[in-house]
Amino acid sequence: MMADYLYDLLAPHLASTKAAAALCDPDRDTTTAQYLNRLPTLSLQALQSTEPQSLTQSSHSTLLSLQALSNRSHKAFVTSADGLSNLRASIPQLARNAQQLRDAVPKLDEEAVQFSSKYSRAAENVALEQRKKVMQLARNVDRLSDILELPTLLSTAVSSAAASSATTGSSVSTTYSTALDLYAHIKRLQTLYPDSPLIKDVVSQAEDAMKDMTSNLIAGLRAQNLRLAAAMRTVGWLRRVAPELDNLHNEGSPAAGEGALGAIFLICRLANLITMLEALDPLRELADQETQRRAPSTDRKNGTTGTWSEGHQTEKYLKRYIEIFREQSFAIVSLYKNIFTPDQSESELAVTGLRGIDARIKAAASRPSRPEDPLQCLPPALATFPMHLVQLLTDTLRTYLPNVRDKSSRESLLTQVLYCAASLGRLGGDFGMILTELSEAADEEREEGDDDDDDLAYEWEEVTRKHRALAGRLEQLTGGITSGSSTKGPSSQQALPMQGGL
Repeated sequence: MMADYLYDLLAPHLASTKAAAALCDPDRDTTTAQYLNRLPTLSLQALQSTEPQSLTQSSHSTLLSLQALSNRSHKAFVTSADGLSNLRASIPQLARNAQQLRDAVPKLDEEAVQFSSKYSRAAENVALEQRKKVMQLARNVDRLSDILELPTLLSTAVSSAAASSATTGSSVSTTYSTALDLYAHIKRLQTLYPDSPLIKDVVSQAEDAMKDMTSNLIAGLRAQNLRLAAAMRTVGWLRRVAPELDNLHNEGSPAAGEGALGAIFLICRLANLITMLEALDPLRELADQETQRRAPSTDRKNGTTGTWSEGHQTEKYLKRYIEIFREQSFAIVSLYKNIFTPDQSESELAVTGLRGIDARIKAAASRPSRPEDPLQCLPPALATFPMHLVQLLTDTLRTYLPNVRDKSSRESLLTQVLYCAASLGRLGGDFGMILTELSEAADEEREEGDDDDDDLAYEWEEVTRKHRALAGRLEQLTGGITSGSSTKGPSSQQALPMQGGL
């Protein structure tokens, strides 16, 4: 080939070393072969004029490319050179590490087999059981947090209801209902998990909150101006919070369904009544002063014969006392009957004590002899409560009524007492015989020598007679109006003057 001939011809001039000649070998250098194949296509003039310049330009371009390549990749070249220099030492180190790994494989396999046999699910393992418990705890952490928050929520609901207990609106009712629902949920958890220490702790805290709620509810029964709806709600909540109070003393008792709640209700309302009566202490102190000034006027041992014509402060005190007593005693008994004995009539309530005694006697005769709690035979709370109320009024009248000397004032006070007795009489608790006790007190004073009180012993008879006469006239008036409404003409007009006469 022409390229081979040219190479042989130019070989002595291309390179001066053997290595350079090897690089220019056309069999090994494609670029050299291509250039030698190109040379025969050029003219002699081109070879002499343009070809040297072309070669120079190409050489310069190649040099610039090499310089740029060196500038860009000199770090890689240096790193590669360093790696190549360390390769002779790295390969033996790699071989040694591979040998160590090969030697450690049997030991690793032995440890893996031992771990698998130790922590196998087929065998019992304390560590695995503990890990299962920890994992189960991690899965149920939200539920446990909710359970732990139940006592706090319950205490918050109870305290919130206690803070707004002054108002008996729907918000307080909702709050107490929420607290009772939370407590019922806690009791269900206790039924489901009776052996859980966590549930036992939660139940203990919930019971403390329920005791606070019971105290708040009982305190609510002592509120001023307690209405029937609020009282029924409060008693209903107490029956849910403290069912043991509702079931206490019910066996063989005619007040079944009342338990101890009836007595608690009456005690709370009695405390409210006493608080209202204690608000009259300024008037009572003035009445006591009049009592002290009255004592020397009636002292016959020292020969004193002074007269007593005052008692106005005592009259004010007794009027206010009887007014409060009449309103509150009627309200107490009325609330009690509507809450605890809504289905009994007044006549039935009047003989509740006798029927209760007969029922207890029959129940005791029918049951076999066994040791029983004597408190199971207690009568209903309302059977003895009016007597205590009457005793309060009797003691007050016996102490302060002698201070009032004006006959019309005493008659006015006794009339208020009669109205009070009639008011309670509508509920089966008439205490008109209280005037008899007042007459006995007057008799005692008359026996001691107080001639000014000789008519006090019989004033109650006169007041009662006037009261009955007025009642008879009202009854006649009512009968005349009723008969007059069924006829025409003068008969209907004859009843009008009677009304004016009253």
